[in-house]
Amino acid sequence: MTGFTRIIIVLGFLRNALGTQQMPPNQVLLSFSLFLTILIMAPIFQKINDQGLQPYLAGKITQAQAFEVGAKHMRDFMMRQTREKDLALFVKVAKLKRPHKPDDLPMYVIIPSFAISELKTAFEMGVALFIPFLVVDMVIATILMSMGMMMLPPVLISLPFKILLFVMVDGWHLVVRSLVTSFR
Repeated sequence: MTGFTRIIIVLGFLRNALGTQQMPPNQVLLSFSLFLTILIMAPIFQKINDQGLQPYLAGKITQAQAFEVGAKHMRDFMMRQTREKDLALFVKVAKLKRPHKPDDLPMYVIIPSFAISELKTAFEMGVALFIPFLVVDMVIATILMSMGMMMLPPVLISLPFKILLFVMVDGWHLVVRSLVTSFR
């Protein structure tokens, strides 16, 4: 129910596009994804804490009311990221009547809708990342073929060029900025 899925998938696509099998390692990608998720979700978590958890701990509201406040903020976040088409799919699958407003949707419809919207967005971003590196691979392979070097694996030559390209365009900055700003 957070942006973690999108972030880890995009970073996984990036690693594959670069052609580095285990660099950065899974632990680094997972921890970086977790910290980016905390950064992105911090305003929502703060609202949940201020309006739900702290009043509950102070005895001002019941546990059910605190849960309702938290669910409302998570619902709002998920609804901003979810495509209408995905919501319609799960409303149809659940055999529900068409809702009049987003608050009429149950969480069991919103959560899977959010999940497939996140997957689609992550794959779109992953494809956009892949294209420049694919072009570098094709150019290197074409040059090697034209030189008659068919036995030399193109990946061996293209890997340093892809890493150099990524470093020269400040790729980490671009990827992280794109990821963070992709959340509404």
